[in-house]
Amino acid sequence: MNWKYWCWKLVTIVIFIYVFSAGLLIPLKPGIEEILPSRGRAGEKLGLQIKAYNTSFTKGSIEVFIKSRDSFWIKTKDLNIADDRTLSANFNVPNFLPDASSLSQYSIIVSSSYDGAFVIPGKLILSQDSVNLTEAQRLWSGVDPQFASLSKMKFPYRNILYETIRNTFFHVSLWFAMFALLGASVYHSYKYLSTNHLDHDMKAYAQVRTAILFGLLGLATGSLWARFTWGSWWTNDVKLNMAALSMLIYAAYLILRAGISEIDRKARISAAFNVFALIAIVPLIFILPRLTDSLHPGNGGNPAFGSEDMDNSLRKVFYPAVTGFIMLGFWLSGLLYRAEKLHLRIEDRLT
Repeated sequence: MNWKYWCWKLVTIVIFIYVFSAGLLIPLKPGIEEILPSRGRAGEKLGLQIKAYNTSFTKGSIEVFIKSRDSFWIKTKDLNIADDRTLSANFNVPNFLPDASSLSQYSIIVSSSYDGAFVIPGKLILSQDSVNLTEAQRLWSGVDPQFASLSKMKFPYRNILYETIRNTFFHVSLWFAMFALLGASVYHSYKYLSTNHLDHDMKAYAQVRTAILFGLLGLATGSLWARFTWGSWWTNDVKLNMAALSMLIYAAYLILRAGISEIDRKARISAAFNVFALIAIVPLIFILPRLTDSLHPGNGGNPAFGSEDMDNSLRKVFYPAVTGFIMLGFWLSGLLYRAEKLHLRIEDRLT
C-alpha cells in the first residue's frame, strides 16, 4: 500500500467519523423555552411558569432569579417542580425597580445543581408607577449570586435553532470547502493561461464541478434549515439570493464549456471565465449582504471566528468539519480529474 497516497485520505475518513459522531451525539445545554406570564408589576406577587429544554428539574436543587440590566437581583420566594422540563416560581416583586423608566426588561436565570445555570435574556417585562432608584437598590440585591456550573461538554442552546444548530457543521463547512476548491481552480486556470498546459485546465474543471456540488448541497442544507427556523424553504434574503446567483454564474461556466467543441479554445475561454467568476462572487457573498439587513447569522462578521455566533464547544467540531470537507472536496476533484484524463486518453487512442 502507498501510505503517502492513502494517508491523508484515511485522515479524512477519521475526521468525518469524529464530526458525525460528536456532531450528532453530543447533547445541547439546557435552556429556557418560554416563561408565562411575560409581564409583571412592581409591588405585586409574580408567579412564573417556566418551560425549559433538555433539563432535569427533578434532579438536584433549583434556584430561580430575576436579573435587571444593571445586575440587580431578586430570588424566587418558592417554587414547584411539575416535571423535568416545567416548574413554577413565585416572586415578591419589590415596590420599586432598579431602572429609571416605568417599563423595563428583565432576564430569568435558572440555576440547577444538576443541569448548571441557564438564562432567557430580556424576556420578562416589569412596570412601575413611580421611580425611586435609591429605594430600589436597597430592595434589590446588588451582589451576584453563585451559580451552579456544568462541567460536561455540550452544545449551546439557542432559541429557534434547537437541535438544528448541528447543521452548522455541515451547511457552513460546505461553503468553506466550496471556496477552497474555487480558489484552487482559479490557480489552475491562471496556470493554464500562463503555460497552455491542458493538465491545469482539467484540474480546474474538476475542482469547479466539485465546488458546484458542494454549493448546491450548501443551498439544500440552508433551505432545510430555513424551513425549520424561519418557517419557509426560501426567503427574500440578500445573502440567500446572492448565494443562488453565485451558483448560476458557475452554471454558466458549465454551459460555456459544453458549447465549445475545440479543446484548446474551450480551455482558454473557460479559464478566463473562471478567474472572473470568482472575482464576481466574492463581493456578491461577502460584501453586498453586509450593506443591508439580513436574517442570516454571521452577517456582521465571520460565523467561523465570531464569538457571538459560535462558542468553543461548537468550534471543537466545526473546525475539523471544515478541514474534512475541504479534504473530501480535493479527494473528489482528484477522482474527477483522473476520470477526465482517462477519457481523453481513450479518445486519443480511438482517433
